[in-house]
Amino acid sequence: MKIVVFGATGMIGSRITAEAVHRGHEVLAVSRSGGASVPGAVVTVGDAGDPERVRELAVDADAVISAVAPPRDGSDPGEVFLAVNVALAEGVSAAAATTPGPATGAGAGRLVVVGGAGSLEVAPDRPLVEEEGFPEAYRPEALAQQDVLWFYRDIDDPGLDWTYVSPAPEIAPGERTGHYRIGGDGLLTAEGAGGSHASGISAEDFAVAVVDEAELHRHPRTRISVAY
Repeated sequence: MKIVVFGATGMIGSRITAEAVHRGHEVLAVSRSGGASVPGAVVTVGDAGDPERVRELAVDADAVISAVAPPRDGSDPGEVFLAVNVALAEGVSAAAATTPGPATGAGAGRLVVVGGAGSLEVAPDRPLVEEEGFPEAYRPEALAQQDVLWFYRDIDDPGLDWTYVSPAPEIAPGERTGHYRIGGDGLLTAEGAGGSHASGISAEDFAVAVVDEAELHRHPRTRISVAY
């Protein structure tokens, strides 16, 4: 497969890139600065917020993965991050319109989006970000990610085939085991914790799940969650 990864030099994006390379895929690693060399991948400069540049890079790609994070400069990230995803979706859809599919000519663009955990539900219609005790420092980013999820759910574009992937609330560099659980909108809890503790995931195993989704196309046009 040819896979384009936006945000390829970040904590999660770099691991997604490494995982895709490890599996033998042709990987185009994209970041706004070009970043450092990524072993096994072609590195290029690109902004996910530029739909024309996205289109150029996504032409002929089998899947695009976005590991772009909201701005973390102290400003309100909501409007900016939503605009980035609007542009990203437009660019991927435009690329698909000019990329011949295997049987039907132009097909839907495959986009796998690394999302946030704050929108996961602790109960029906009760997202984690709205719970008492949710860390205030993370609330703006969580709300920005939630707005992006709503944006994708509202898309009426047959040229875009998206999946939004939420990690567990606790994600950090760790071990690659190749094991994980997949859920939906509900917050996955740790096994043996009596349902009282949110589960975690290593960035390496989250990357395994994201690349699996890009390869296997198991959850089109929906949100999934990944945790141990």
